[in-house]
Amino acid sequence: MWVYEDSPAALRDVLRLSRAMTFKAAVANLPLGGGKGVIMVPAAGVLTRERRHAALLDFGDTVQALAGRYITAEDVGTSTRDMGVIAERTRHVAGLPRARGGSGDPSAFTALGVESAIRACCERIFGSSSLTRRRICVIGLGHVGSKVAKRCARAGAKLLLADVDRAKRSLADQLGARWTTPGRALAADVDVLVPCALGGLFDDDSVPRLRCRVIAGAANNQLANDHIGDLLAARGVLWAPDFVVNAGGIINIVEELSDAGYDSGSARRRVRGIGDTLNEIFDHADSLGTTPLAAAMELARARLSAASTPEVA
Repeated sequence: MWVYEDSPAALRDVLRLSRAMTFKAAVANLPLGGGKGVIMVPAAGVLTRERRHAALLDFGDTVQALAGRYITAEDVGTSTRDMGVIAERTRHVAGLPRARGGSGDPSAFTALGVESAIRACCERIFGSSSLTRRRICVIGLGHVGSKVAKRCARAGAKLLLADVDRAKRSLADQLGARWTTPGRALAADVDVLVPCALGGLFDDDSVPRLRCRVIAGAANNQLANDHIGDLLAARGVLWAPDFVVNAGGIINIVEELSDAGYDSGSARRRVRGIGDTLNEIFDHADSLGTTPLAAAMELARARLSAASTPEVA
């Protein structure tokens, strides 16, 4: 649920998000396809509680009409409470509160996956997965970003935090972290940059300003376009493909949909495997002399092709 300037902008976003979701499920080797839904809302301050409720119910009707081909879950702008509203119109909802048989807010699992990715990248670049005294900048302190910051703080990292909402500075104070603006954060002299806000952050203008060695964050569609992956590699920046890093939430959802029932321990173990998946992608990229983005997309396409090829008896 987000504010878009017009319906074509919302359509562009949902197509990019669904592409990323397809790659995310494929690379994580999950028995799911890829799809995404967006709810376009008026400018901030205009959406009343009643209109928001009605929009969620309308979305639930749309999900129900797809008859199980699409399962919705919490994402940017929505909550577990919102999933409960959508569930009034369809049973094809994941991430419901624990009291209603779901697994609850998936952001903790996404954050766990991001930490695993950061550790894998640090081992690759610095020779150790330890985050002790590692300089880490988290941009975007929403549900996921705030949890990533807390995990990194517990691991002993030296944190720099940024968000467009200055009220989030209280988290920096709580964690003993430094504070900056998102614009300045991009050029911060840190080891790891962790984008956890909205996408399109890295483009031809922002990449030359980077001073980090690693980028690994939860934000979707971080690159303005695919050639930015080449620019990052040319600058010696290891970029962990976003659709690999932020797969923790959907991995948890798959556990929720399991016939054996939801097992949070199993979900955590599988989410920690994101680091292993990244190492596989980095190894493949090195062997081919290509970028992590190209290697990850090749892996995704190979798995999609295998899934669409009928087995021969």
